[in-house]
Amino acid sequence: MKNTEELLKRLGVDIDAGTLRLALTHRSYAYEQGGIPTNERLEFLGDSILGFSVTDALYRDNPDLSEGELAKRRSAVVSTRALAGVARDLELGQYILLGQGEKLTNGRDKSSILADTTEAVIGAVYLCHGIETARAMVMRLIGPLLRNADALGAGTDWKTSIQEIAASRKLGDIHYQVTGSGPDHSRSFVAVLHIGDKPYGSGVGHSKKEAEQEAAAATWKMICPSGTTAAGA
Repeated sequence: MKNTEELLKRLGVDIDAGTLRLALTHRSYAYEQGGIPTNERLEFLGDSILGFSVTDALYRDNPDLSEGELAKRRSAVVSTRALAGVARDLELGQYILLGQGEKLTNGRDKSSILADTTEAVIGAVYLCHGIETARAMVMRLIGPLLRNADALGAGTDWKTSIQEIAASRKLGDIHYQVTGSGPDHSRSFVAVLHIGDKPYGSGVGHSKKEAEQEAAAATWKMICPSGTTAAGA
């Protein structure tokens, strides 16, 4: 495994070597190593700590928001897309222990793997240092998202948000133009979102769905002024 000293600096907290290695062990690697433990139990633990920490912060910092709006913002912040972004900022992918198949299919940049590993790392911090240190790290990593109205406005499903705002503004029908390239084991897709006859945002992903979501996210940021939520547009 790559030296993790730089990763620990970015996290701002120490994790013992054994627990950190477990947090970084994807099931594909564990299978190839004869069925050693994976990071999935730590992921389960970290998911709960993440959800509680974000919920607590949203509740305390937004006394005027309804339950529905709080839930929407929490969903946006703990989504796979948001957590994968955090992981990419940490350059977490280069430290994950992956099987050969996942390596060949660019697993180090797959949003699902990155998000799951981020949760596992949160679980590892909790085991090593307890809830307060884990919550503090979550806030360091997630805090900027809580303050980003653009990221929170559209929630987790950018495609639905675009449909809602296009309908409310009578902009026209939505469709995606998607092209794929590369070998079967490492396909890449590019999606361009069209509203009516006009092209808007584009996105890239390892699947058509991921590329379309990225295109929808880019489009939402183009047509919604900062701080405007899709639902309220």
